[in-house]
Amino acid sequence: MSPLQKVLIVDDEPDIRELLEITLGRMKLDTFSARNLGEAQALLKRETFDLCLTDMRLPDGTGLELVQHIQQRYPQLPVAMITAYGNLETAINALKAGAFDFLTKPVDLTRLRALVTSALRMPAPGVTVDRRLLGDSLPMRNLRKQIDKLARSQAPVYISGESGSGKELVARLIHEQGSRANQPFIPVNCGAIPSELMESEFFGHRKGSFSGAIEDKPGLFQAAHGGTLFLDEVADLPLAMQVKLLRAIQEKAVRSVGGQQETVVDVRILCATHKDLAAEVAAERFRQDLYYRLNVIELRVPPLRERRDDIESLATHVLKRLAAGSGQPATKLHPQALEALKSYRFPGNVRELENMLERAHTLCENKQIEASDLRLAEGNCTADSGVQDLTQIDNLEDYLDNVERKLILQALEETRWNRTAAAQRLNLSFRSMRYRLKKFGLD
Repeated sequence: MSPLQKVLIVDDEPDIRELLEITLGRMKLDTFSARNLGEAQALLKRETFDLCLTDMRLPDGTGLELVQHIQQRYPQLPVAMITAYGNLETAINALKAGAFDFLTKPVDLTRLRALVTSALRMPAPGVTVDRRLLGDSLPMRNLRKQIDKLARSQAPVYISGESGSGKELVARLIHEQGSRANQPFIPVNCGAIPSELMESEFFGHRKGSFSGAIEDKPGLFQAAHGGTLFLDEVADLPLAMQVKLLRAIQEKAVRSVGGQQETVVDVRILCATHKDLAAEVAAERFRQDLYYRLNVIELRVPPLRERRDDIESLATHVLKRLAAGSGQPATKLHPQALEALKSYRFPGNVRELENMLERAHTLCENKQIEASDLRLAEGNCTADSGVQDLTQIDNLEDYLDNVERKLILQALEETRWNRTAAAQRLNLSFRSMRYRLKKFGLD
């Protein structure tokens, strides 16, 4: 007979502790209780737990301190926060600190059981090398570590990055490496749904609720129940739909078009867009309250030009896949063609590289791709010296970002990655330096 899984309950209110103990006991779980931070830390030293549930307010500290303590000493242990109803800021801070999820008081037992079940399904920690996420450059190693960490949480994640950089793949990996891996992953391109059908697509509709509604139809939220809903190009949602989406996320319930009752949904939200979401908020095209609800944690996917060391392995993989599809030997890449790829800016990122190689694979002679077969636009090739004319630049902002990133990297290397010294070397304030490090994924 396998030993019971153990849950640590931390709350100074006897009634809450008793309620949690009875509920988890009925789930065949072994519970240990602590009244304060000190007792919890002592129990953590003596026992190995599978889950921790903690109140936010404790007599000798806060639940947030316990979350941080567990993250530092027992990172494999999922911990969920119990907060007062409506205290969303506290819950978000807990998620940012590494909490698995949160519950609000009064505790809804159905949601409690769902949270506990999900947390106990969490796979063992460890960075998974997925064959779909290619590349061994420093930015990609860091990205894998972040994916592994975010997979161990239920926090909403905003995945930022340029078109073609692989944002949907990153979302899938967060889902597949987490506790919802065996549940649905539902991706939706928000920009591809007509505005008049958007509410029906997201929340479903009842038969006869509008012309053409000939039967009941569940929406995307219902389809993703228990799993993950990935909102791609979320910046394209019209403002009216943003209000309804915010309510669905906050209430964890949806109402079908024409329906009278709300349906509870258990969905983790991941979203992405190639646009600058903060700029969309500033331009009043995206609601600030929804932005803060979706952007609990931001994960930046680096563009291909920031990981040029991966281009050779990516190209080799693509050419092998093309050869397998055609049943012929793999096409070779001439050294000059490889160098041309490494000096190209790739505004379309990995997707553009795949399309470029597929075209060259079809058109090349003698199963070898020459530089000329790639048909690279000269304006998108990097220049090591100064700009001679505008044909070298397709996008001024991207070009300047690339130059700025190179100079920051040079300053960091010269100062042995001392950020303060590098900021002084570039005559930047430390705050400005910290902003740029985050912007370019160097933090």
